Amino acid sequence: MSDPRQRLLDTATELFFRQGYHATGINQVIQEAGVARASLYQHFSSKEALLEAFLEHRHEAWFKGLRAFTDKVSKPKDKVLAAFDFLVHMNEQEHFRGCAFLNILSEITDEDAGALHIIQEHKKDLRRYLADILSKEKQLLQDHVYLLFESAIKESQLYRNQWPVLEAKKMVAGLL
Repeated sequence: MSDPRQRLLDTATELFFRQGYHATGINQVIQEAGVARASLYQHFSSKEALLEAFLEHRHEAWFKGLRAFTDKVSKPKDKVLAAFDFLVHMNEQEHFRGCAFLNILSEITDEDAGALHIIQEHKKDLRRYLADILSKEKQLLQDHVYLLFESAIKESQLYRNQWPVLEAKKMVAGLL
């Protein structure tokens, strides 16, 4: 069995995804992780600290998955289109839950500055990642690709369907 910190993080990930951040109580996390209350506070000073650890873990895992798709090809156009294939994969794996970062964003307030900062950095990193792929292209094209990518995530979540990702991918292919 994994260590208590990892079990807490895995459990929080599942519950935050399934129920949302505010609907998930700390007692439920402790119970479902099978750890003592002291273990939670040994590893995370608060529910907010657990949220921040979840977001940081999600950021690393998400980009690892994205790179696994984009690193299979070498041309910038193919890399960008592979990023959309990654979205299709994520929708299938996570049953159209959408972007974990935007889902959490809808639940936090200005008081959750740490979580907000992590979410903003995740989106900045995504913009930089796409911009690096398209480094020889115009800034406007980079922005268009980013906005189509982001809207495809939300719309596929809304409709519980792949068509927004596939249509956005076609639009990006036309732009490239």
